[in-house]
Amino acid sequence: MIETSYRLGCMLNGEVVSRQVPPVRRLLDLLREDMGLTGTKPGCDVGRCGACMVLVDGKPMNACLLMAYQCEGRSIETIESIAGPSGEGLHPIQQALVAEGGLQCGYCTPGMVVSLKALCDEVPQPTRAQIEEALSGNLCRCTGYEGIIRGALRVSAFYQQPHPDPTP
Repeated sequence: MIETSYRLGCMLNGEVVSRQVPPVRRLLDLLREDMGLTGTKPGCDVGRCGACMVLVDGKPMNACLLMAYQCEGRSIETIESIAGPSGEGLHPIQQALVAEGGLQCGYCTPGMVVSLKALCDEVPQPTRAQIEEALSGNLCRCTGYEGIIRGALRVSAFYQQPHPDPTP
C-alpha cells in the first residue's frame, strides 16, 4: 500500500512540531505555506542558489531538496530563530552584514546568514577561504560578495567572547 501521508515529529525553531505531511511535501513548502515561516526563500528549486538554506541538526541544508518527512526526529532552525543574544533584534552576523554593506535587495540574506551561522558555530574564527567555502552554495546577484565576506570576518570577534546561545 502506498503511504498517503507521513508523520512528522521534529523540533522547529525550538518548538515541538507534530503533523501529518504528504510524501511529496518539500520542507521549503511546509515552512512557508503551512508554518508561515517565509524567511526561507524559494529560488532555483534545485539546491544551487542557497535562498532556502536552513539548519538541520546544525548543518546547512537546502529546504527545496528535502522532503518534509525526512526531517522526522530532527532539529530544524530557520532564519526566524536566528536573533540577537537576548533573543531579540539582529544576530551579530546580521549586524556585521549591515555594517559591512553585505546586503542589498536582501533576497539571499537569510540563506547567507544561516550558512554563516553554521560555519561560525563550528569554526569561531574562520579564514577567508573557510568563509568562501561555506558560502559556495549561496548565490547573490547584488553585492559582489565582498561585503558579505567582510561581515563574516568581522563577526568572529563575537564568537570569541563568552555569550549565551543566541538561538532558542
